[in-house]
Amino acid sequence: MAQHKVDYTKSGGLPVALTSIDKIANWGRSNSLWAMTYGLACCGIEMMAAGASRFDFDRFGTIFRASPRQSDVMIVAGTLTKKHAEFIKRLYDQMTEPRWVISMGSCANTGGMFNTYSTVQGVDRIIPVDLYLPGCAPRPETLQYGVMLLQKKIRATSANKSQKPKRLM
Repeated sequence: MAQHKVDYTKSGGLPVALTSIDKIANWGRSNSLWAMTYGLACCGIEMMAAGASRFDFDRFGTIFRASPRQSDVMIVAGTLTKKHAEFIKRLYDQMTEPRWVISMGSCANTGGMFNTYSTVQGVDRIIPVDLYLPGCAPRPETLQYGVMLLQKKIRATSANKSQKPKRLM
């Protein structure tokens, strides 16, 4: 029979880690974010680069999915037109709770330089947004930092309560 070098019964007992169910659930949620890709314009290329080998989102547990029913996070990257607004709302409604939204780029945040009849002046007019990433187009490092901020936000929330409805304008 193999003899272990550490005898826990003699040194004061087994190692015990104390934590709460909240912290364990939030740790699991924050480290396994599945992002739904919604690249609409040039910011979409930067989002794709963030998932490539140089920036590698897999290190954060973030996996890009194409299905809203498998996604926790929606990353809206680029100019949202009024024609697409109906579809983005439908996809957001199909996502399971808890769900988060990242608005990536100036065009998604505020409509950018396109103050026209066909452009939505900010994604937050259609769906509630948790995190805004500024820039035109934001670098992949900015998206990585945004995901880290979202992970921090998820760890700070309570896991056993359902999210209260986010208020739109």
